[in-house]
Amino acid sequence: MKNWAANLTYSSARIERPRTLAELAGIVAGEPRVRALGSRHSFCDVADTTGVHVQLDQLDDGRAPLVVDPATGVASVRAGLRYGELAPELHARGRALAAMASLPHISVAGAVATGTHGSGDGTRSLAGDVVGVELLTADGEVRTLRRGDQDFPGSAVALGALGVVTRVELATVPAFDVRQDVFTGLSWDALTENLDAVMGSAYSVSVFTSWFEPDVRMVWCKSRVDDGVGAAPALLTELGAAPATRAMHPLPDVAAVACTEQGGVPGPWFERLPHFRLDFMPSLGEELQSEYLLPRTAGADAVRAVRGLGDRIGPLLLTSEIRTVAGDDQWLSTTPEDSLALHFTWRQDWPAVREVLPELEAALLPLGARPHWGKLFTVPVAELPGLYPRFGDFAALAARLDPEGVFRGGYVEKLLAG
Repeated sequence: MKNWAANLTYSSARIERPRTLAELAGIVAGEPRVRALGSRHSFCDVADTTGVHVQLDQLDDGRAPLVVDPATGVASVRAGLRYGELAPELHARGRALAAMASLPHISVAGAVATGTHGSGDGTRSLAGDVVGVELLTADGEVRTLRRGDQDFPGSAVALGALGVVTRVELATVPAFDVRQDVFTGLSWDALTENLDAVMGSAYSVSVFTSWFEPDVRMVWCKSRVDDGVGAAPALLTELGAAPATRAMHPLPDVAAVACTEQGGVPGPWFERLPHFRLDFMPSLGEELQSEYLLPRTAGADAVRAVRGLGDRIGPLLLTSEIRTVAGDDQWLSTTPEDSLALHFTWRQDWPAVREVLPELEAALLPLGARPHWGKLFTVPVAELPGLYPRFGDFAALAARLDPEGVFRGGYVEKLLAG
């Protein structure tokens, strides 16, 4: 069995799709190694195991897939549900998520566990809106950790190391509309000299580039439409960019049919915040991905550093994306403070990509970069704990909940080996 991009073959002996919590508990009790597997959108072996994979897309825990508390707005969600399935059901109840990732195809628990995020100065990673995590641990017990509990900051971005997450509780906001406008022709000087202003010019902003082109390729601005009023950001045109004359895809020369609607047409939050529509293949499919997240204070320096490597990395790229993420308090979060995210979508040529990643990391790690847990990077595993001040607390929590290492495997096994 392979991951979504087909660059990784999993090591598991088999995959199980339990239908009940009792069936899931039986698998965990009967196997020396178990790992939960989401929608398989990770590009590395962070979710791998040599034991048994469990996928929760058929799990029925006796509760509705989505339960919204009318008093608090907190949504209790089955872990295997995909964001593209969850979002319209939330919207129908008058609620929304503050942020969504570029792909709605990813499962809730899997996306949260690896620190996946969207873009926006005021929005945190998907894990930042988690207020409760229900998981089945190695002893067969179902535990719920909620915000305020001592161990909660280790429970959302947990890489599957604490147990099999069965439900996730998410904070929601009242439903809102968004318009999406795309701009082209922004110069590199205009971006680097006004980076914070550009990234803060709309509710969610994404900058697409290949780093070696004379201008930034595109800027996607997603603006909230409140009370029927919403406008495209004026800043981009003031800086010399122009509104796109047609719908655009993040990848050059690819038709935009798979993308969410552009051109300033207002629509529900879940039909604009992602870049791609659920009913289409997202991005290209045959690709590799890396991402590094840095403190916002290092943002302009990071952009200049990668721009200096444009001739090296540009020929290997399908596209690259610059986003922003607000900080959160998870111990293994890649965004413990307001951050700039530099995402790289590579051609599927791992030998060539593996050769340039150390150069990219040598430029970004001194600026405080942390690699995305679910993407490709070459930072030695022994160096990762040093990037996380609370890593020791997380390792102790994992050892306490899973003393026999049932849920270790792949990269997580190596990460916790020390």
